[in-house]
Amino acid sequence: MAPPDIIRVVNGMSEDAYTYYPILIVGAGESAIALGARLKEEGFDQFRLFERQAGIGGTWWINRYPGVACDVPAAFYSFSFSLNYGWTSLYPEGAEIYKYLEDIAEKYQFVDKIQVNTDVSELRWLEDEQLWEATLTHMVPGTGDLSRKAMNQRIEEHGRESVYLRQEIVRARIVCSCAGGLVEPNAWPSSIPGRDSFEGPVFHSARWDHAVDFHDKNVVVIGTGCSAAQFVPRLTKEPYNAKSVTQVMRSPPWVVPKPEPPGGKEMYEKWSPTLFSNVPGIAKLFRFLCFANGEKDWFTIFQDNSWNHKTRKNLELQMVDHMKRMVPEKYHEILTPDYAIGCKRRIFDNQWFLSLNDPKIELTTKPITKVSPDSITIGPGRTYPNMEDTNSKVPTDEETIPADVIVLGNGFEVTTWLHPLRIRGKGGKYMQDVWDERGGPQAYLGLAMDGFPNLFIVFGPNTATGHSSVILASENMVEYNIKLIKKILHGDAKTIEVKKESEMAWTKIVQERNKGSVFNNGCVNWYQRDGWNATAYPYSQIDFTFRCMFPKWSDWDMQYTRKRLMKKRARQVSGIILLLAVIVGSYALRRQGSGVFSGLQSLNHLLRRYVKQGLFGALGLVNGAITRLPD
Repeated sequence: MAPPDIIRVVNGMSEDAYTYYPILIVGAGESAIALGARLKEEGFDQFRLFERQAGIGGTWWINRYPGVACDVPAAFYSFSFSLNYGWTSLYPEGAEIYKYLEDIAEKYQFVDKIQVNTDVSELRWLEDEQLWEATLTHMVPGTGDLSRKAMNQRIEEHGRESVYLRQEIVRARIVCSCAGGLVEPNAWPSSIPGRDSFEGPVFHSARWDHAVDFHDKNVVVIGTGCSAAQFVPRLTKEPYNAKSVTQVMRSPPWVVPKPEPPGGKEMYEKWSPTLFSNVPGIAKLFRFLCFANGEKDWFTIFQDNSWNHKTRKNLELQMVDHMKRMVPEKYHEILTPDYAIGCKRRIFDNQWFLSLNDPKIELTTKPITKVSPDSITIGPGRTYPNMEDTNSKVPTDEETIPADVIVLGNGFEVTTWLHPLRIRGKGGKYMQDVWDERGGPQAYLGLAMDGFPNLFIVFGPNTATGHSSVILASENMVEYNIKLIKKILHGDAKTIEVKKESEMAWTKIVQERNKGSVFNNGCVNWYQRDGWNATAYPYSQIDFTFRCMFPKWSDWDMQYTRKRLMKKRARQVSGIILLLAVIVGSYALRRQGSGVFSGLQSLNHLLRRYVKQGLFGALGLVNGAITRLPD
């Protein structure tokens, strides 16, 4: 008899003892929390989440810069199986989103299954045991919140024990990677010299240093992405009161005004919690409308056809007109993008453009050419518009600007999927090596790779969108994961692995579709690197939802258990018996020839005789035998 599939210690008194987990989940961000909640709903609680950081929430734990907030309506940034009716605004700040995720873990009672300050550093497939061996690195509390570069620097200065406490080897039947994409910040730009000479604090917005005093300080911000658009307007106001903010931009983003809440901000914040809580269906309807509005953008902006070209041009004209109404005239040229809207992630914001009217905030496209102890030098030259544009009036002269603090708002290492987790599958091959051989990071529907059985991914390569909520995409992948996991935990399959030809065919489709999409339309973005787009999903979220709801099982290889094979044979026998009964009944119907009614009586008699007495009796014996079979 096989041991029960529960968390247990194996070989407890020997040197090779280890803890066994039926399901090991990497990470404790929103995807992992959704997976944990759904596993509990399915009646299974034998799993463990391991999180490198010091708390749950992923990007909402680590990003604590001023003004951090959701730029998607909160009704659409919550799980369909556990809607939050009490959002305080349409676009709540990060702390409220973190609290929502924390409440989900408490509601579904799996807080005790989350282990923070623990890094899953390596996974290795054990072919003989058909298990995953995981190397866990237990960390000094809080050090997992550091970037990898900061960790390595701490180790160089204070020794390995200043970051890592010990390692532990565990095993798992199923591994689900829920490692997020917006966690590891980009490093200091290699094109900017003199970083080490600067005497003031330097930090990334995703690792905000709340100990830094901004009062009466000259601040330099590098980057104009979504995060920078949220924190820059705050820096010259209470409680920060910076003396000046110089924002260095490489190229302009497309900025779309945030939709106002229905009824206006005050009315929405006052009445929406009451309405959503007490009027049946209205919260789900509002969530669906948010979804539909996002899908409308997909069908009008993101595809490569004549209609999308026309709708994009019209929208671009509207956005340029909006920009010119909002910002000083001196910024009109540098804030007019020369690429298609949607090529980069759009900024949904109502504050950044307004803040550029603040005399304390200066926006420039002159490149940083030198960093000194208390200043930076920008220019000569400019990064936008192109220097070859002789009609441009954008200045290019060299200028020295005082600097006391430098904040990096230059994004995240999005294209390094699953990094730095090392995953070694069948035949000892590392996943990163397989990706290098095939052209770049990839996975079947973003959730599985051939050669890596029982390893499922949530939010893997080519699952991000530029038009919808990541919560929806994650929830779809969680549902697909649940379908795969249930086949293993219910004893039907020992291993599940996507077929190589299915994975490669899917990747080929994805790359071809993305090359003809708006993501490849004249801009440098974080969706792709060296011509390989490992980030964007090339279809609508309607498409992705249906693919996850109705898996194509012929794309998967499954090693069935004896129990499953017996069930399969029993169904085959039942099908044969039923077919014979129908054939015999039809023959009798034809021979009787005296009327449909007598023929149906004959058929009914035969079905009752052969099916009820033969089929159900036989299946009862077979099922009784199956329940006594080991896996």
